[in-house]
Amino acid sequence: MAGLTCLMLWPVAGAAHPHVFVDTGIKLVLDDQGQLAGVEVSWAYDALYSMLTFEDMGLDNDYDGRLNSAELGFLNGFDLNWVEGFEGDLHLEAAGVPIALGAPEGRGVTVEDARIVSTHYRPLVNPTEADGLILRAYDPTFYTAYDLTRGVTAGEGCRAEVTPADLDAAYTLVEEMLYAMPAADAEESFPEVGAAFADTVVIRCDG
Repeated sequence: MAGLTCLMLWPVAGAAHPHVFVDTGIKLVLDDQGQLAGVEVSWAYDALYSMLTFEDMGLDNDYDGRLNSAELGFLNGFDLNWVEGFEGDLHLEAAGVPIALGAPEGRGVTVEDARIVSTHYRPLVNPTEADGLILRAYDPTFYTAYDLTRGVTAGEGCRAEVTPADLDAAYTLVEEMLYAMPAADAEESFPEVGAAFADTVVIRCDG
């Protein structure tokens, strides 16, 4: 996440984005016909966000960065109560057409090196061919930065081709958009530049 972390230190109109960093893992789930049936997503939150979540929920009172089974049970699903309009920051498309995903289904939560790691599954509303699928993980507002450091598993007979984001172009876009607005508005009205910082994943399948 080093490339995204440096943006927090980059002085653009006094705005500091992102605020939360998430190492992301993607696993495509294919059905018996080889079509994409759903996507399993893992989110490993940064240590600071994890610590603040523990404090907010009254967990890890001994501050050792570990939770017992009861605490893990209480934490399970903490990030799946999505407000209306939130799409899970996972964007899929095929031939330029967005692919609709269903509501998240929790697949558990763990704590690794004092960091919360949660997993959920998103079924496709309508299964589709995996070949040629384009996938990106990003928050449009760039409040949260997602990095595919936990990898992309494309499924049997398929592979993931990852094109890293052009960070120079993304920084330039942020600068241009922020300087086009009053500095006082930069934080509350931070431009939607998240897509510019997202790696692009293209799925290729044999046959």
